[in-house]
Amino acid sequence: MSSRLTVIFYIILCLEAGIVLTFLPWVHPFGLSDWGDNFFLVYAAQKMGLQGLQDTVASGWVRGAVSGLGLVNFVLAFWEIAHFRRTVHKLDGHAVNYTAAAAPLPPHATRPDHADQLSDN
Repeated sequence: MSSRLTVIFYIILCLEAGIVLTFLPWVHPFGLSDWGDNFFLVYAAQKMGLQGLQDTVASGWVRGAVSGLGLVNFVLAFWEIAHFRRTVHKLDGHAVNYTAAAAPLPPHATRPDHADQLSDN
């Protein structure tokens, strides 16, 4: 049960991060100022003496890169949704073998009962 909740919360986190990173650089929600004209950015630029920092962050290139990271988060969320059961089984510690049915062993071959553990030395 905890592995299901873990995967569900991870999916929700990826979706929320995707929404924020994709849309926040381009829109002004809840009366927030422009992406490149916020108080903390101006304060950091003045304290570090980097006057070009505000112009760099406000550029379309940086906005596009941040939106690209948001799209990567969307892809991760949808991949996790599509492979939900597989991820839950792996978190539970079950070995999921999807190739066993496709490639049966020859009659003289045997499967080992356990894997050989390599030494740490």
